[in-house]
Amino acid sequence: MMDLHNSPVAVVFPLLYGACFVILLWQAFRVMARGYGAASTSARARPLNEPPDRTGRLTIHPELLDSDGELTREDLLTVRFDGDSSPTTE
Repeated sequence: MMDLHNSPVAVVFPLLYGACFVILLWQAFRVMARGYGAASTSARARPLNEPPDRTGRLTIHPELLDSDGELTREDLLTVRFDGDSSPTTE
């Protein structure tokens, strides 16, 4: 019968397992740090010379345009959720 406690596999496997664990742990912390950094960056934290929209111009949803590409004059359905504090326009 072969003694598995002294085989090279028994020596190398824990080292490989530990190295993989450390690498995966490091990657997890890097991903979480990137996520926290993105969450803490808000529109209020942007520089004054940066436009409020990523394109630099006003973005309009295609659903609001008519067949000629102009803003539609139709009445639009709006939905208000509880706790919404935005002003109403009537």
